[in-house]
Amino acid sequence: MTPTGVFFLYLMNYTKAQLIDALVAEWEYLCHDDYDPEDQTPEEYREDLNEMTIEQLVEETSTGEGYTLDEFMENHG
Repeated sequence: MTPTGVFFLYLMNYTKAQLIDALVAEWEYLCHDDYDPEDQTPEEYREDLNEMTIEQLVEETSTGEGYTLDEFMENHG
C-alpha cells in the first residue's frame, strides 16, 4: 500500500478532534512527568493543534512503522 493509501486509512479511522484529544492527552502526560514552566499549557497546545491540518496532526504524533498511529491512539486516545 502506498503512503498516501495508508494515510487515507488513518483518515477514515480518526477524526481531527480525536487526534487533537489524543495529542493533548499525550502532552499532559509528558508535562506531568517532566514539568517545565516554559511549556505551553494544555489549552495553549490545543489552540495550536486546532490550527493544524489532519496531515500535520498525524505528523505531530511522531508515528510510523515502529510505533503506529493505531498504537498512539490506543495509548492516548
